Amino acid sequence: MFLRTSAAVVAGKAARAATRLRGGGSAFPGLVAERVDPGFLAHALRDVRGGIVVVSGTNGKTTTTKMLVALLRAHGRRVFTNPTGSNFTRGVISSMLPELSVGRGQLVADIAVLELDEAHALKFAAAVRPTHSLLLNVARDQLDRFAEIDHTAGLLASLAASTTTGVILNRDDSFVARVAPDLTAGVEVRYFGVHASIAARLPELVEADVRFGEEFSAPQPTAYDGLLRPVDERAFDIVFGSDGAVTDVGPVTLQQRGLAAMINATAATTTARMLLGDGFDPAVAATALAAVRPPFGRGEVIMVDGQPLELVLVKNPAGFTVALGTYGTTPVATMVAINDNDADGRDVSWLYDVSFASLRGRGVATTSGVRAYDMALRLSYDDVPVASVEPDLTRALDAFCAAHAAEPKRIFCTYTAMMALRRTLAARHGLADFGEEG
Repeated sequence: MFLRTSAAVVAGKAARAATRLRGGGSAFPGLVAERVDPGFLAHALRDVRGGIVVVSGTNGKTTTTKMLVALLRAHGRRVFTNPTGSNFTRGVISSMLPELSVGRGQLVADIAVLELDEAHALKFAAAVRPTHSLLLNVARDQLDRFAEIDHTAGLLASLAASTTTGVILNRDDSFVARVAPDLTAGVEVRYFGVHASIAARLPELVEADVRFGEEFSAPQPTAYDGLLRPVDERAFDIVFGSDGAVTDVGPVTLQQRGLAAMINATAATTTARMLLGDGFDPAVAATALAAVRPPFGRGEVIMVDGQPLELVLVKNPAGFTVALGTYGTTPVATMVAINDNDADGRDVSWLYDVSFASLRGRGVATTSGVRAYDMALRLSYDDVPVASVEPDLTRALDAFCAAHAAEPKRIFCTYTAMMALRRTLAARHGLADFGEEG
């Protein structure tokens, strides 16, 4: 077993070096290592004693994972994570390889925090049972990959059932909250959500048409359940228990705007408190959250010729609706880039479930990507003027930046469009590339 794992590390590192030279994808080294040692994940994570945490759900995985890692590191924990957003098992292995020695082949870390999509989370759990699972939400996203919403909810329920120690659930999402009664006896449950004072704002985060089937009401919040209480679009408190009398974190001012980011911070904080127990320090937590930079494309601001250019990832109706509400309040020059590659989801009919009325006043400077013309047509139905259509992302970016050089700019983009645009911007403006944020 030891020799096989060592051989897998050698083979994986060699594959990683080769792919980096060729500019290849992040999954291939993991594939190589897994082929050499099918039990690689379990062997490499064997000495991680402080917890193996899986973060999953439709929206917010990358942001929440980054926040949770920051919270744990601020409390002195050595944390392994998959920072590139490679949220599948082979991506996790690829992220792990640089930290493994050939002689030992085992990760040196207190805690592992892993972002995994709903399907790959189960593949991971089949190899390594997580000690903790953080389940964020269920929304209609890439249905051509994961079929109906109930199926996605079932994947998350199965992940929770595979968890050994603790599960953290979104109390405001019935698809997530309702898994609690079916957990293994002895597994502790914590909830995160919004404070009763802002419950009326939840409709802006969810699609009414996905709230079907049996509802489940989470129990009354306890002193261990984190609740979000916003102050403004960036500042908020996290209170524990219904009245916040036990522990408050905040006020916190995030570098990322919007209610969705605040909810992600609440989920991360509730999870960190569960993992750290009495070692959790509210003041340390508030400072750590305030220092977290937005992940690539999640409201990241890049300075281009002295003006801010904001990249906003959109991938489903709920997410796009929230993005328009969060980022669309200040009129700026706007570009929309829509791809339908495998990582985006092939079915872009979800665009017709988004209202683009907030863009009418200023209009959209250009649409781009594989589905540039589809996006322009969709905007026309909402009477949003579109100045130009350019499917080629680089040409569209160049024209967009040149035409609006003296003003702030914003690009709403699907995942692969965001990756391509961010890579171009990184090369031109000396930015950190993917996975190099630290």
